[in-house]
Amino acid sequence: MSPTASPSTASPSTARPFDGAGRSLSRRGFLAATGAGAAAVWLGGAAASSATAAVPGSPRPLGSGHGSRGSESAALGFLRSAADAYPAVNSGPRLAQSYADELGLFSTAFVYDNALAICALLSARRGVDPHARALGDGLLFAQDHDPDFADGRLRQAYNVGPYTFYDGSPQPDGLVRADGAANVGWQFGFLGTAVGDMAWPGIALVQLYERTRDRRHLDGAVRIAEWIVDRTTSAFPLGGYTFGVNGADESIPNGSTEHNIDVTAFFTLLHQVGAGRRWKESAKVARAFVERMWEPAGGYFYTGTNDGTEINRAPLPLDPQTWSWLALREKRYAKALDWAAGALAARDVAGPATSQMPAGAAVSGVTFSSASLESTARYNDIQVHPQGVWLEGTAQLATAFADRGSRGDKARAQALSEQVRVAQQVLGGGQHLGGSPLPAGGGVVAASSLIDTGFGFGYFQVQHVGATSWHVMGSRGANPFVRDGLS
Repeated sequence: MSPTASPSTASPSTARPFDGAGRSLSRRGFLAATGAGAAAVWLGGAAASSATAAVPGSPRPLGSGHGSRGSESAALGFLRSAADAYPAVNSGPRLAQSYADELGLFSTAFVYDNALAICALLSARRGVDPHARALGDGLLFAQDHDPDFADGRLRQAYNVGPYTFYDGSPQPDGLVRADGAANVGWQFGFLGTAVGDMAWPGIALVQLYERTRDRRHLDGAVRIAEWIVDRTTSAFPLGGYTFGVNGADESIPNGSTEHNIDVTAFFTLLHQVGAGRRWKESAKVARAFVERMWEPAGGYFYTGTNDGTEINRAPLPLDPQTWSWLALREKRYAKALDWAAGALAARDVAGPATSQMPAGAAVSGVTFSSASLESTARYNDIQVHPQGVWLEGTAQLATAFADRGSRGDKARAQALSEQVRVAQQVLGGGQHLGGSPLPAGGGVVAASSLIDTGFGFGYFQVQHVGATSWHVMGSRGANPFVRDGLS
């Protein structure tokens, strides 16, 4: 699928807003399609130098360096730094910048990443983490102060700090614009609203409500759920909830397995915390769609549907396999994790021309999809590495194995988390947040080397709130999809 193709086959929790030329792009798809605008800022040569700078002399062998506690502490420090990147303009409710500056998206804060950060921060301590509360309040502010709508929606992403755009125009505001409205990410076209991008903040707000007992958090989650039901309930044969709306507020009819997994978990949580029986029934709509995507002969879930009628059978992404266990916990679907661990396995070793690993280093894990392993795509004149490791997904798989708890799963989860720790130590050095340098060994980069997802976009070796959050949860055996899963 090209970056301008229909969005709903894509696994990521995003809608595809329109770019300046009227083309449809997802949050992740954008990162592959910006060309000289954004991603090329760091791909032009900073990737190799920053990775090498993080590993003076010989790289640390597997298992050395800071252990799991030190790794977790450093990861949490990165998440808090991302939330506090612009203190002069975000003294109250705020959102975390999603990627290090080197990606070229400036202060873009994706709501999916922020939902993950809330969950990771809550998993790391009892009581209420003040940064988790601040990010939750940032989501509520964005929901209550949309410049165009008052229906409970969230956009894909927001700007959270000042910068000068590529055309030389100054962008002076933080999350709160000068007129008091939420600073939606119009510069990059992140104006759409996707079901997954709604469900994840909903999950985070419910989990936050469980700690704070602040009714605002639950009420915000209910408004999100109402928007999903009102705007995306599918009338097509495969049912479930459709993808969402684009930046022009036009409905996108396609359906995502991943999104419907998110909704199943979200609506179930709402029912469990007392928001109403209707959410139990609404969760069944999403779950029925997910179950239709199951391939029993292969032991995996398909990605979704392009038209609501026919199942899209390729490529096969990781997310539906890992999240299906975390949300459903059904033994009949448990082998999806084993399929993912084998079919999507990748090992990135320094040496091949397409690898961006520093000399002597290696990282193992999983990649994004079945197509990633065979891709010869190029982004910004850089060829992807078929054995690049998707570190966000590797941490997801660690989280799922830790939660499943079958024979050998604990060891599998620990081994995967250890690989992410190795990447945390040796990749992403010399990067910045809000112009300030990041310490080495803090945030986890999205991918060990440039990878192609098979859905028309790539992942890069840049420190990422999403990957770091999943690493924290995987290390702690936390499950954001279930009640008490973060305690």
